[in-house]
Amino acid sequence: MLDIKFIRENKDLIKEASRKKHVDFNVDDLIEADDRRKEFVASIDELRTKQNKISAEVAQTEDATIRNGLILETKSLKENLQKKEEEFRNIMKGWQSMMLQVPNIPDMSVPEGAGDEDNKEIKKWGEPTQFSFQPKSHVELMQNLDMADFERGSKVAGFRGYFLKNDGAILSFAIWQFVLDEVRNKGFNPLITPSIIKKEPFIGTGYLPQSEEDLYKTQDDLYLSGTAEVSTMGYYMDEVLKKEELPKKFVSFSPCYRREAGSHGRDTKGLMRVHEFFKFEQVILCEASHEESVKYHEELLANAEGLMQKLGIPYHVVVNCGGDLGLGQVKKYDIEAWVPSEDKYRETHSASYFHDFQTRRLNIKYKDENGKSLFVHSLNNTAIATPRILISVIENNQQEDGSIKIPEVLQKYMGKEIISKQ
Repeated sequence: MLDIKFIRENKDLIKEASRKKHVDFNVDDLIEADDRRKEFVASIDELRTKQNKISAEVAQTEDATIRNGLILETKSLKENLQKKEEEFRNIMKGWQSMMLQVPNIPDMSVPEGAGDEDNKEIKKWGEPTQFSFQPKSHVELMQNLDMADFERGSKVAGFRGYFLKNDGAILSFAIWQFVLDEVRNKGFNPLITPSIIKKEPFIGTGYLPQSEEDLYKTQDDLYLSGTAEVSTMGYYMDEVLKKEELPKKFVSFSPCYRREAGSHGRDTKGLMRVHEFFKFEQVILCEASHEESVKYHEELLANAEGLMQKLGIPYHVVVNCGGDLGLGQVKKYDIEAWVPSEDKYRETHSASYFHDFQTRRLNIKYKDENGKSLFVHSLNNTAIATPRILISVIENNQQEDGSIKIPEVLQKYMGKEIISKQ
């Protein structure tokens, strides 16, 4: 959410943000709604002032006739005030709904484009893996090595269900422990976060109302989160932090759930697009400074790249175009890992910063050296998401005999160098 004063003073910026992000939003309608809101605030304040004045006169008037007349006037004012307040509540609902739809201003370096096909490659690490044999898909490799059961996964969990088993499960645990060790060494504090969450943190982070169709909802009006970002951002909701405590850095872990609405027919086999998964998320809260946000954005990207490089997975980094940014994102990088069976890169990580878009909604502040209250800035980045990362780990390390060489950094966690048939 942006400040309404900023919006009123920078209508052209909002219009440009809407255009660049391909968001259907009319800032003039919001300004008109805000004018009406302000008119009603003034009108209600005037009625309350008048009501208080007459109430004071009633208390001081001894003449019964005059007093009864004032009481009748007070009653009329009260009825009028109640009617105005009811109208105002409806006006506020509309105004608040529009405020939640205002897009954040993308950074000047964000390229033009309508969707992920317009994202721009900015760097590449490693060369796509070459084989002297026809490489197999992760599905075939994992089934042959008894690492996964997709048929029983669908039987138990429905469409996109899966079981990881034996070395498939152990490989996931190994990756989790490796990532936790690495990111903790970068100064990030570990959190295991709730994944069943109230509505407010979803609104605060921008996943509601825009992405409601992709969320699972319980019968208790709670939501299942698709990322630990949501609960981690809710941790300091409605709190004031100390400047000397910043930045706050977390590596947060949780199960994650996504309906994958709108993706029917895409990636229906294997582990690329599943309804239930697990993720380590890096989250940073920092001072209200664009320079600080940019610095930590690059740090988050570097951390994720470091993990990929130690795993030995070829990848490239793209900067997302305007049409592939979320409502609140100022700028986003995606890391896409090489998938040999598809002969292309697939997205595994996203790193974003938001300025105070999320923290204004969540009311997370700090006091600067002058005692002024400011909203902190927020950033997040995927450290690792499983089981998706297993695809590239397994496919890029397959051997001609169908075995899988375990990346060196994971061998100590698995206690062996090769996954092969027993």
